[in-house]
Amino acid sequence: MGNASWNIWLGAVAQGLGYGAVAIGVYLTFRILDFPDLTIDGSFPLGAAISSALIIAGWSAYLSLPVAFIGGALAGVATGLIHTRLNINGLLASILVLTGAFTINLRIMGQSNIPLLEADTVFSPFKPFFRELFIEQWDRAWIRVHTNILSIVVFLALIIFIKYAVDWFLHTELGLAMRATGDNPQMIRSLGVNTDGMKILGLAISNGLVGLSGALMAQYQGFADVNVGAGLIIAGLAAVIIGETLFRPKSIAGATFAVVAGMIVYRLAIALALIVQIPLPGTEETFKLEATDVKLATALLVLFALAIPQIQRQRQQRRRRTG
Repeated sequence: MGNASWNIWLGAVAQGLGYGAVAIGVYLTFRILDFPDLTIDGSFPLGAAISSALIIAGWSAYLSLPVAFIGGALAGVATGLIHTRLNINGLLASILVLTGAFTINLRIMGQSNIPLLEADTVFSPFKPFFRELFIEQWDRAWIRVHTNILSIVVFLALIIFIKYAVDWFLHTELGLAMRATGDNPQMIRSLGVNTDGMKILGLAISNGLVGLSGALMAQYQGFADVNVGAGLIIAGLAAVIIGETLFRPKSIAGATFAVVAGMIVYRLAIALALIVQIPLPGTEETFKLEATDVKLATALLVLFALAIPQIQRQRQQRRRRTG
């Protein structure tokens, strides 16, 4: 396998780890809170915009990460307040915030795109070591490969920290109350827990993680774009479904690992789909997915995964009736 092939797979793994916080964020809203949140499509580019604007302004790339987290969290808080205080449907509330976030992102960036190619990022301090290790010691053909390996190491360290932080929080008294809010809001409300506050907190943490992921991916890709989060919710759902299907987690720790692994598998599957060429019967032509086809393919994958349990349930009900 040549360096070019290695680079494709390593790049997919790096992106899977970079989007890992998105998978955990989607897991928190859709599985823990049972809340249909589309805010992440706006909080992801918001985190990217904040981090990029701060880096261009002279801030440390590391200091821009917590600010990006706070920015994403505020977007989640806005959705939660609209839903709980104004009694607006959660899905509609998230759409309203998503729509408003587009303008906010443009205001922060001052333009639709901010390049970071010459700026210092979270990867910059480690580049000399990896450059010497992979290029000067081996071969200059490894120049692209070493960049993805560096990204994997940095992303892996960060996602391990995020995973264990979320695991710890969900086992605290506050985290247990938030989990109970999603499982049985009537019961937990009868025990005196403020379920509205729990929803707002969960949305804040979820979108904060997504904003953090947006900041990391902007630094990885070398630019921030106002449209970078479009359709991200589908990728997050795909990661959750793939992870739960492959690993069948029985605990919170297992679930957070599964969704991150699901995101990596999802990115690897996309890389494979873009490479494979399928010969068309009776012709010499081949069918190949283009990059523009990925979102449609992902949407169909999620639809299929969501429809299968429903179809199986309907078949079981019919058998009981006929039996």
